[in-house]
Amino acid sequence: MSPFKGQTGLKRILNASGYSLDGLRAAFTGEAAFRQLVLLNVILIPLSFLFSVSRVERAVLIAVCLLALIVELLNSAVEAAIDRISLDLHPLSKNAKDMGSAAQLVALSMIAVVWAVILI
Repeated sequence: MSPFKGQTGLKRILNASGYSLDGLRAAFTGEAAFRQLVLLNVILIPLSFLFSVSRVERAVLIAVCLLALIVELLNSAVEAAIDRISLDLHPLSKNAKDMGSAAQLVALSMIAVVWAVILI
């Protein structure tokens, strides 16, 4: 059992919310790719309301955009953990970072494919 898991109830929820906001702030200030994806979301999400699509289609258009943000947060977390362990070049570190990058490529490709399928 972790000594950091002592809080319960509302106190735990408040602490978790603060940690989440800290993570979003760290990603926004420290990761250019995250800022670029936020900008993409600021453009695409309002744009989704201009198209004559069903509510479900609109929800999917928005969901794939938000998914790319989630993937970038996880990719940045993997990179930070790898860098924390060591800045030395190591094949396993490279693989971990490359896989995170590949996940983001898949997420961005999914945005393009879903938007194209729904709008074309």
